[in-house]
Amino acid sequence: MGLYSDDLYRLGMVSFDFWRACRLVVDTGMHARGWTRDRAVSFMVEHSALTPKNIENEIDRYIGWPGQALGYMVGRLEIARLRAEAAARLGHRFVLRDFHSTVVGHGNLPLTVLGEVVTNWVSGQEG
Repeated sequence: MGLYSDDLYRLGMVSFDFWRACRLVVDTGMHARGWTRDRAVSFMVEHSALTPKNIENEIDRYIGWPGQALGYMVGRLEIARLRAEAAARLGHRFVLRDFHSTVVGHGNLPLTVLGEVVTNWVSGQEG
């Protein structure tokens, strides 16, 4: 899409991907492995570029919302899968803007319902 025009911008993208990976580790560590808040904070300080205050806020949110980081990642992966599938089926007729409008245009949906919405949209684009 041309969003990252140079290495500095790509570095920011990679930094946020590291943050997302840390979220998965911390969420799982606290809720499945019994990590303390301090251990989770220490892990994020060591493995992300976030400030300590931001990390503490993140950790407190994960404590009160088990699975939140995992849920976001599952959604991200499913949307990426739906996009790849739609692009493969539609080929040159695939329009990213229209795909995005379809995904966000129906509000919050369970992923199975979103899959049906995207499948119906693809069928409508195929003619």
